[in-house]
Amino acid sequence: MALKKIMPNENEKKPKILIVDDNDVVRETYVQVFSQKGFDVISAVDGIEGADFATKEIPDVILTGIVMPRMDGFQLIKTLQENVQTKEIPIAILSHLGREEDRKKAQELGINEFIVQGTSSVNEIVEKIRSLMKSGESFRLSFDPYAWDAPRLAMTLQSKSFNCPSCQQKMILEVAPKTEGTGYNAVLKCPKCDYSL
Repeated sequence: MALKKIMPNENEKKPKILIVDDNDVVRETYVQVFSQKGFDVISAVDGIEGADFATKEIPDVILTGIVMPRMDGFQLIKTLQENVQTKEIPIAILSHLGREEDRKKAQELGINEFIVQGTSSVNEIVEKIRSLMKSGESFRLSFDPYAWDAPRLAMTLQSKSFNCPSCQQKMILEVAPKTEGTGYNAVLKCPKCDYSL
């Protein structure tokens, strides 16, 4: 009996992610994680290298830090948004500091995924990136905490209300297309500190 070599299906294209961060440990950790999760990974040490790789490789999604030498994450985003080839690539920010002014600046640039390092598990970050790739964005909705079944839902929450247990900000509902199949996943999220329920 002859052994048959099984070749990977060439139709199954790996999603390509560009990870931009000047911190070697952070960058290499995410390179390894996304590689293990089936991504084709490119990495860059700063915004200039990131912009160069983005225009040459045209990744499906970009995960970038903010504070970097030569060109920071915000300058990188502006550069990519001004380029016809790269302006539609979904971008997520991985913030080491989680400063409110950075979150506001990200929103002004149209970045919906602002991840504060240490507030989400690695698997949650991978899922956020997959959602970003599928939809190009998630949707953030306000809701009436007193209408319909909202009060009943609040009673099932640890805080018994829709206020963030961390900073007391009123939670919003973040809705994103499922990574597989049709439909949406929804999560209660704090717009200020990114705490998720």
